[in-house]
Amino acid sequence: MSRIIAICNQKGGTGKTTSAINISTYLALANKRVLLIDLDPQGNATSGIGIDKNKVSDTIYQALIKQVPAEQLILPTAINNLSLIPANINLIGAEIELCQADAREYRLQEAIGPVKDKFDLILIDCPPSLGFLTINALCAADSVIIPVQCEYYALEGLSQLFSTIERVRENLNPSLRIEGVVLTMADFRTNLTKEVIEETRNFFKDKVYQTIIPRNIRLSEAPSFGKPIVFYDKDSLGAQRYSDLSNEILLTTDTTRNLNYDNKLAPAESIEGEADGPSGIR
Repeated sequence: MSRIIAICNQKGGTGKTTSAINISTYLALANKRVLLIDLDPQGNATSGIGIDKNKVSDTIYQALIKQVPAEQLILPTAINNLSLIPANINLIGAEIELCQADAREYRLQEAIGPVKDKFDLILIDCPPSLGFLTINALCAADSVIIPVQCEYYALEGLSQLFSTIERVRENLNPSLRIEGVVLTMADFRTNLTKEVIEETRNFFKDKVYQTIIPRNIRLSEAPSFGKPIVFYDKDSLGAQRYSDLSNEILLTTDTTRNLNYDNKLAPAESIEGEADGPSGIR
């Protein structure tokens, strides 16, 4: 049975798309059939996985307006077991065109319904807002992963996100739950990072993943080459941490086994004090 997970935070710059790309990739490498849905008009998940968003004629937009079935929008990627439904700037028009449509909150759920059983996991990369597209993702999803940046104001606005999730749960999708919270862009040389980690763990308790994603130059570079981090620099600290994070996620979705791809990276014994060299870069 397929699991649908939305990766969501209305604040930009939290590592949401980076997480969507790399979690999808590592789960696919674990022989899970994965579909990544780019639901952000910026189309960064599309380009970050190696597909030119400017050359794609049909995207998730066509599915939302019921012009093209989702099955016809699914594109293969260079990664075995990983498929993509792309997005580009045309997706901006969906909210305007569907503002008066009946049950518009369920357009994504309706679109992917006929194809979801072809996949073990479907990940949705949401836009940095709480508008029509994000509400559609929350209505279609079983659960939500929330990336939280280890910087000042990181927790600001999360109350609004929680309020939205609760309203969706009460009125539109009663089964929606929080899958987990992932801390991103951590720099353990700073007291601020440690304070944000402590605050986040105090607030979210056991919903916070043990793996923390560090600030890492390789993670920043990889999207410009259209590659997930494992294919750009599999030995980088960022790659190791996304491997560990994906293993945690897999354990919550399939308790029968861990990641078992050939280049699985062993988890670090300790994450405290990690740094990518003298300047936190590798």
